[in-house]
Amino acid sequence: MKRSNISFVSEGTLLKGWLYEPANTSSTTPAVVMAHGFTSVKEQYLDKYAEVFCSEGFHVLVYDHANFGESEGTPRQEMDPVLQRRGYRDAITFLQSLPGIDPQRIGIWGTSLSGGHVIEVAAIDRRVKCVVAQVPSISGHESAKRRLRSDLVPAMLARYDNDRKARFAGAQPAIIAAVSDDPGVACAMVGVDSYEYFMNTRSFAPNWKNEVTLRSTELFRENEPGHFISRISPTPFLMIVGDNDLLTATDICLTAYEKALEPKKLVMIKGGHFTPYVEHFKVTSEAAASWFNQHLNT
Repeated sequence: MKRSNISFVSEGTLLKGWLYEPANTSSTTPAVVMAHGFTSVKEQYLDKYAEVFCSEGFHVLVYDHANFGESEGTPRQEMDPVLQRRGYRDAITFLQSLPGIDPQRIGIWGTSLSGGHVIEVAAIDRRVKCVVAQVPSISGHESAKRRLRSDLVPAMLARYDNDRKARFAGAQPAIIAAVSDDPGVACAMVGVDSYEYFMNTRSFAPNWKNEVTLRSTELFRENEPGHFISRISPTPFLMIVGDNDLLTATDICLTAYEKALEPKKLVMIKGGHFTPYVEHFKVTSEAAASWFNQHLNT
C-alpha cells in the first residue's frame, strides 16, 4: 500500500490528511472516509485502522478536522460539529474526483464524536453506501447531564454566556483542558480512562493538544445525531459499542441502535470508551473491514 499527504478545501478551510492507496489494483476500488473524535488527531490510531481497510483493497482518506492537528482553521482547538460533518461530505466529494476510485462505492467511518457525525451524514447524504459508527456520540444533551452534576449546570451556563460576551467584544476564546487527572480541574472529558488514553498517545501524536475552547463544550451539548438514526436506512449501518462506556454511555448507544432500521448490525466489545483503539483493535478493525467488504464490494 501507499500513503500520500493530501489536502482539500471544506467551507473555505484547508483540511489535511493522508490518502492510502491499495497495491496491485487493476480497476477502480471502493473508498472509505475517516476522521477522529473530540479533540483527537489522525495519528491517534486512525492510521492503524486505515492500514487494515487498505489491506482489504480500499482507498482510505484520513484527515484532521478543521481547527485541529495539521488542518487549518480558526479558532484553533474549537470543535464545531456542523463544520465537521460538512468536512465529511466535502471529503466524499474530494474522493469522487480522484482517479482509481469508484464514486458510487464510498463508505464512512467515525468514532466517538465523529461516530455521531457519520450517523447524521449517512442519514442525509445518499452518496454514502455504507457506514460504521464506533462508540458513537448519540446525544449531547443526555451525555452532558451525566458528565456534570445538576447543581453545577447554572455556573457552566453562566460561563458560556460570559465567554460569548467576551468574544463578541473581541477577546480570545476561553480555553479549558481536554482531559485532566485532577478532579478539581474543569475539563471536557472527565475520568481517569480519558486522561490515560490521551497521555499514552503523546509520543506518537505530537499534534494533539490538551486544550479545547470552552465554546466547544457548549456546541457539544447542542449536538444530537441520534435524532437521525432511523433515517440511515437503507444504507447499511454497523454500530460498535463498549459494554462499560461512560463517555458515550452504553445504554444511550443501545437505545439509539434499536431505533435504526435494517440493514444494521451491532458489535459489542468489553470495556470502556477507549478500549476499541488498543485492547480490542483487532476485533473493531476487522468488524468494520468486514462490513465494508460486505456492502462495498458487491
